[in-house]
Amino acid sequence: MLRTLRNRLIASHVFLLLITIAVTGIALVYVLETQVLLVNLAKQLAGQAVLVAEIAREEPAVWSDSAQAQTFVNRVAPLFPAQLMLLDAAGRVLASSDPADANSVGQRLELLGLNDALRGQNHVRVAYSQNLQAEIADIMVPVRGPAGRIVGVVRLTDQLGTVYERFLRLRTLIVAVLAVGLVLGGVVGWRLAVTLERPIRRVTQAVYQLAGGHQQMPLPEQGPDETRLLARAFNVLVERLRNLESARQQLLANLVHELGRPLGALNSAIQALSAGADADATLRRELLAGMGAEIQRLQRLLDDLAQLHGRVLGPLELARRPTALSEWLPEVLGPWREAAHQKGLEWQVTIPPTLPTVAIDPDRLAQAVGNLLSNAVKYTRPGGTVTVAAGAEAGAIWVRVSDTGPGIPPDEQVRIFDPFYRGPPDRRFPEGMGLGLAIARDLVIAHGGRLEVDSTPGRGSEFALWLPAGGGSEMRG
Repeated sequence: MLRTLRNRLIASHVFLLLITIAVTGIALVYVLETQVLLVNLAKQLAGQAVLVAEIAREEPAVWSDSAQAQTFVNRVAPLFPAQLMLLDAAGRVLASSDPADANSVGQRLELLGLNDALRGQNHVRVAYSQNLQAEIADIMVPVRGPAGRIVGVVRLTDQLGTVYERFLRLRTLIVAVLAVGLVLGGVVGWRLAVTLERPIRRVTQAVYQLAGGHQQMPLPEQGPDETRLLARAFNVLVERLRNLESARQQLLANLVHELGRPLGALNSAIQALSAGADADATLRRELLAGMGAEIQRLQRLLDDLAQLHGRVLGPLELARRPTALSEWLPEVLGPWREAAHQKGLEWQVTIPPTLPTVAIDPDRLAQAVGNLLSNAVKYTRPGGTVTVAAGAEAGAIWVRVSDTGPGIPPDEQVRIFDPFYRGPPDRRFPEGMGLGLAIARDLVIAHGGRLEVDSTPGRGSEFALWLPAGGGSEMRG
């Protein structure tokens, strides 16, 4: 019965309410009966006893003659719900409204508090019995004669019969109110349990469906903050899985495209050589050069895929060593300067000789800079300009690569660092898998730096690579 979370939550609410209401009910009944009803009853009886004492003081004969005392009691007792007894100055019974006390007339009773009353003190005694089988209140008031001498005692006793019905009605009312509270609490507890359990069950079922390969829609983020957070985490997981699936499909499509083109070129060159093209030395050299270029493109593709694989496996491992940036950076730029000149681009470089020596992985960071330069050369039309500048400021080192290419629209600038993103078909180049900027960013972040882009459509782009001057701490910006 308690195997489900819903039943356990309902049981916990009801059980807690049951204990709380039961304890509260018992305490409430006890306090009302002992601290309210009995106290009020005692005060009421005390006032009645004082009134009887005042009446009896006006009739002195009552305290010397039992017959007159009984007549007085018979006349006055019906006016009060309590039992009335008169005792003389020696504590002997003169008269009583209870016929059972007839045999006690003339005898001294050993009553608790009687001596105090004979000494002139009012005595009030309240006794409480769980089964209401004992006296509830016993009041004794002394009566003084004309000279101030104690002539007798008026005793009023309220027995079970006068308060039992009040106690019973009170207990019934309290039990009824607490029972209604328990029912309402149980209904509210059931509702709360269902509200808590339903989102958890929904997420659990969605996880099973997702694990089974079913298409999963985002879950509504409802309920308490914790269940909202759980649903939000699941939705983020679903979105990431969708992105991974989309990236996987795009990767396969790009691989087919990128591998098919150079393999087709290699196959054509091999067939040409097999058909006798190797007899012409010039044609043979051209075919071999073309085959070498295609193999280099395949090698770059494998390098990009290796970087992607390392990114999936975990943080990049860098082989840091002190590197003089003023000497290292010109070596990195050399090949790209030739590529820019071959395309007819203007090449501008500004590298101050005062750049510091920092601990970096020169090969990995050269790859990041090379990816930026590759894009700049690739997307800049002949006659354009590629500019490289470097400097140091405020404890940071920066390298900027600018071009006069078509620029990047604002809506694409937030996506260009995503793996496999290649832009619209009318703007992208046929070669490439959309990994260059993603790999460059990961390499810069691994060095504790950041990579920024500033681009205006039609006016070119500028990528800024920032590194901490210490070479190790993470930069924020």
